[in-house]
Amino acid sequence: MFKLTPVLLSLVLVVSYIKASPILKQLNDDEDTVEISANTLEAPPKSKDVIDLSFYGTALFGKPDHKDTAELVANYKMENSSVNPEELGSYLEGDILVPTDGVTTKNGLTTQSSRWPNAVVPYEIRGNFNGQDMAIIEHAIAEYHRRTCIRFVPRTSEQDYISIVSGNSGCWSSVGRVGGKQEVNLQSPGCLTKPGTAMHELMHALGFLHEQNREERDAFVSIQFQNIQPSAKSNFDRASHTMAFGVPYDYGSVMHYSSTAFSTNGQPTIIAMQPMGDARMGQRDGFSDKDIEKLNRMYDCPASGNVGGGQSSTAGNSAVDNALINSFVSGIMTGLGFGDNSVA
Repeated sequence: MFKLTPVLLSLVLVVSYIKASPILKQLNDDEDTVEISANTLEAPPKSKDVIDLSFYGTALFGKPDHKDTAELVANYKMENSSVNPEELGSYLEGDILVPTDGVTTKNGLTTQSSRWPNAVVPYEIRGNFNGQDMAIIEHAIAEYHRRTCIRFVPRTSEQDYISIVSGNSGCWSSVGRVGGKQEVNLQSPGCLTKPGTAMHELMHALGFLHEQNREERDAFVSIQFQNIQPSAKSNFDRASHTMAFGVPYDYGSVMHYSSTAFSTNGQPTIIAMQPMGDARMGQRDGFSDKDIEKLNRMYDCPASGNVGGGQSSTAGNSAVDNALINSFVSGIMTGLGFGDNSVA
């Protein structure tokens, strides 16, 4: 009888993993390609290029919510709300979603994604955005270019790319490069009332999770489960592994929830355990310095200098600066009469 030696067995396991990997390109489109199920055993990630999301399980996957989430975001008023629009969603942690309509490939559902190769993200804008919406989106992209080596480039024929859309389903994105066309949804105007929301969703697409779900978060925040909506308690689960690249916990991250996110009674759901933390949580004016540090470490950007080909990313480029820049750009767009022009 033929026996598998340890060497042959290792080769079989390697080949099996390669077939299941969402990171490697499909070599062909043959109809007899075997579909890998969501329960396929995956090898643990071996580098920062691989993003292991297995602790989420199948909660990553679903359909855009065109009813409840759409209504909440449509009625969102920044001046009357203590939370951000992306914290209104019925999705995993409010805004993480891999839509199951039209995106299940022959690799099946996977609990891994990856980094974008060479820090280049092909993208298209397909949403029905007006001039002010476009100013917010373009400003978000410009901030990535200014402060990191990450480049969003117009898509030509790339197989893997981001499509920025404006469906009536709230603010959401998948995490990392999942393969093929992946949507970043920014319902207008709710998801484009703050410059940091577009940055937040694109940071998800680049591979980052929410700050308050970090594995070490209990040393920095106290989660008030008694104040959380019963259906949203799982949104506050701690990650089993944090992709922070050695950057300390950051109350001011554009990826941090507001202090009353998913509150059922208006009371805080997150309380900072360090001075001034409460005042910084949930800001959506722009990147914090630690956000930039994480992005640059994940994507191997230069440690110093003009990483984005523009101004230096050193101190002084604050979230307040981003808010002022956005206000200025939006004012110009409106003054030129572009505020009501739709962009297909």
